[in-house]
Amino acid sequence: MQRKIIHIDMDAFFASVEQRDFPELRGKPVVVGGNSERGVIAAASYEARKFGVRSAMSSKVALRRCPHLIFQKHRFDVYKEVSQQIREIFYEYTDLVEPLSLDEAFLDVTDNKKGIESATVAAREIKQKIFEKTHLTASAGVSANKFLAKVASDQRKPNGIYIIKPKDVQAFVEQLPIEKFFGVGKKTAEKMHQLDIHKGKDLLRFDLPRLVHYFGKAGQYFFDIARGVDERPVRPHRERKSVGIENTFSKDLVDKQQIQLEISRLKEGLLKRLSKSGKLGKTLTLKVKFDNFEQITRSKTAEQTITDKLLDELCKELLEEAPLNRPIRLLGLTVSNFNFETETDALQLKIRFKDYDLER
Repeated sequence: MQRKIIHIDMDAFFASVEQRDFPELRGKPVVVGGNSERGVIAAASYEARKFGVRSAMSSKVALRRCPHLIFQKHRFDVYKEVSQQIREIFYEYTDLVEPLSLDEAFLDVTDNKKGIESATVAAREIKQKIFEKTHLTASAGVSANKFLAKVASDQRKPNGIYIIKPKDVQAFVEQLPIEKFFGVGKKTAEKMHQLDIHKGKDLLRFDLPRLVHYFGKAGQYFFDIARGVDERPVRPHRERKSVGIENTFSKDLVDKQQIQLEISRLKEGLLKRLSKSGKLGKTLTLKVKFDNFEQITRSKTAEQTITDKLLDELCKELLEEAPLNRPIRLLGLTVSNFNFETETDALQLKIRFKDYDLER
């Protein structure tokens, strides 16, 4: 049976919520984020995007591009509430809902609760219900698999719907610029350009062994999607693969004492998050972003699960290995490689840190 997959993507979600709740912001270039020297844009309205302002852009650059930009502080409690309202609509149609974030999700409506045969009809209904309930618009992509539905949802933003029918799949993928392929980031795109891969049709020139040679495990994925193939199911329950914490500093860290102090704070925050999640892992990753935005990571895998004492040792080793030869803008710590047989240790960790306030 041909699967029927919908990808719903809210339009400029955080910024749109701000414009909805504050009418004076409507039609104006609005961003969610801090306007300090080291602030970062979390979301940008479509009016702001016309000036080249994008999410993840530094506030300093955004202001250069749009001097009359309006900054709004985030209200994550409100965004989460609205996101929950939207998901309740999804579940009216199917239990096969895979959230990717607060503002987007995959839905498998092959066998849906309302008995709607057309995924396009279901997508239009969902979009309309979202607007009626939240006064926000969403864009939808409809096709036979997750890759195609995801790419389709970007074709007619904002407030659009795009359908890729089975008979049109190959022609659509062959003409798709490689930068628009879901899963192809800036570095991968640059590598593909070096290999004279610019559109989907260019990927077809490479057999599977060559793609694996150039792109490792991702080679299989690129081989398949170049042919419009994506067998990944919509997973209602996504297993968390890591727990992390990071901090961008108002002033760059320049000496060892500052770095040690911030690492200590991050360690306590990380332990708090691990205890809350009930998970323990064996791999610790240190993330460092320098003042020139260059980023490095270093990882260590232990033989046993990481608790507070071992975390201290691994942090010390990672700091010694990392080339910290420039002022540091950001530090982060992440634990992964979870061991699912450590409920007792996780409970002890939870008890030890139950009164710790992460925000202090």
